[in-house]
Amino acid sequence: MIELAVGMSMAGPMFVVGVEFARTGQPAVGISFFALGAFALFFPSYVVRRIGGPRTWIRRRLGGADDAESEADRSGLFDRLLNR
Repeated sequence: MIELAVGMSMAGPMFVVGVEFARTGQPAVGISFFALGAFALFFPSYVVRRIGGPRTWIRRRLGGADDAESEADRSGLFDRLLNR
């Protein structure tokens, strides 16, 4: 939930600028700002999912999980798509 709030704080101004550009007759720039805003909206959530959250960081710091084992257990995006 926090990640979405952080993304919205970054993406909100980009959406406003995109609307303004689209309204004033520059749709290519407006669409570009909309796309950049959509990227900024979901990027923090992606980063937290990819590297783990605070619990994962604490567990790694305290030695609760071996990094070699956790890296071996984690599959990549391409592997998960192939195994559907």
